Amino acid sequence: MASACLTLFSLAVSRSPYSLIRLVLVTLCIGLLAACSEQAPEFMGSDISDTNFGTDLALPDTEGTTRSLQDFDSDVTVVFFGFTQCPDICPTALAEMAHTLELLEDDADRVQVAMITVDPERDTPDLLSSYVQAFDDRFIALRGSDSQLADTADSFKVHYEKVPDDGSDDYTMDHSASFYVFDSKGQPRVLIPGDAPADEIASDIRQLL
Repeated sequence: MASACLTLFSLAVSRSPYSLIRLVLVTLCIGLLAACSEQAPEFMGSDISDTNFGTDLALPDTEGTTRSLQDFDSDVTVVFFGFTQCPDICPTALAEMAHTLELLEDDADRVQVAMITVDPERDTPDLLSSYVQAFDDRFIALRGSDSQLADTADSFKVHYEKVPDDGSDDYTMDHSASFYVFDSKGQPRVLIPGDAPADEIASDIRQLL
């Protein structure tokens, strides 16, 4: 398509004998060339632009304020599901996301990272706030009731369940572990595995900034 645009532009400039027609054609071709140069982002994660994952997010933060995607003053919002007593997956993923913000340098202030707890029974607001900010003080946490969590997880197509610990009254949580990345309009754009390296996460986020 780009070569066709260039050919039409060349013809418009060199062969049209009438200045008005030439002006119209040149203007049209400039628009076409601009369209030809625009390319859809090539994400390293999975492109979810044609979904509505999580778009109706509405959960309280640790201060009790209900947050939606439109409330975040950011160009990119990253949502992750986890819990504070997660032994390895959650801390590893959040540490990698903190490293991602370091790689983004000044652009990191244009990114909001939010963890939604899948264990509201044990994850109190104070505990959640301390947990996520231990990785980066710009991270926030969201905590809903059991029914709010169920609705939210369904909206994101996220699996979670309580898994009893054999031989005790304790339990752990089994859950999906991916980063959901939204653009400035609150639209889902890319799904990144929770074990993705920081440079790949940063690459995908940069394309939305």
